[in-house]
Amino acid sequence: MGEAPEPNPEASPATGPEASPATGPGTAARPGPETGYPTALGASTRTSITLLGEDLAADIMGTVGFGELAFRLATQRRPSAGEVRVFEAVLAALADHGFTPTALVTRLTYLSAPDSVQGALAAGLLGGGSRFLGVTEDCGRFLHEALAALEGPPPADDAGWDAVALRLVRARRAAGERVPGLGHHVHKDGDPRTPRLQRIAAEEGLYGPHLSLFAAIGRVHPQVLRRTLPLNGAGVCGAALADLGLPTELLRAFALLARTAGLIGQLAEELRNPVGEAVFLSVDLNNRPVPPDPYRPDPDFPPAREAHGGPHG
Repeated sequence: MGEAPEPNPEASPATGPEASPATGPGTAARPGPETGYPTALGASTRTSITLLGEDLAADIMGTVGFGELAFRLATQRRPSAGEVRVFEAVLAALADHGFTPTALVTRLTYLSAPDSVQGALAAGLLGGGSRFLGVTEDCGRFLHEALAALEGPPPADDAGWDAVALRLVRARRAAGERVPGLGHHVHKDGDPRTPRLQRIAAEEGLYGPHLSLFAAIGRVHPQVLRRTLPLNGAGVCGAALADLGLPTELLRAFALLARTAGLIGQLAEELRNPVGEAVFLSVDLNNRPVPPDPYRPDPDFPPAREAHGGPHG
């Protein structure tokens, strides 16, 4: 038997009428070996790599900064200089914030498994949730949904924004829910990142409706909550990213991108000046034995067997 010919690694996926069952304009063929798998991101041949339609080695490496590249990968468009400045300011704001749970778990995981840097980084990133880092997405999405629900154009002045914000804060209070982006466990008198990012966005002409509504929430919430809380950095970052037109579904991903750099810094410092073992021993050697505290089900919640009508339903 003759040998089968070697596949050409530089050959492009088959295209044209012979490769696609699609007929008529606007009919999309289902991706597969015959039609190819469409992507505008990275693609390789034996001699070259393309990314976003450009030659990676010749056009991007040494020319495009990482922040700009991250923006382009998410949007598949070239950002303006102002957009890059705001975007990178957000990344800087979220990169590190000290011994937060994400930083501690990264250090402790490395203490337990020094052979798994990826595990230590992943452990820290998995902690990005509703209290740390995830607030960026929660706030951006909250503002975006509120703006989408407006009847008519956005307000033209602070008084109009304040009226919208007041309705939102009252609704959240009535529902027993927090307003995303309000409050901080350390910066109780004001998060220094917030006015700085607001100023940068204004300087670049990118202070849009999300930031306007967020600022209004900061002005009116004491009327409803009867106390003054700071607009935190994670929240203002979510508002700024939303004003850049980035998908609200990905806002947490940008926070995690930023925090990855911070966690690498935490690991680098742990190598030189370790604290993970001290944290572990501080807890382990100072535990306080107490009697068992058995779990008690809620008396108003029926057991699963009764709730579902027993084994025979």
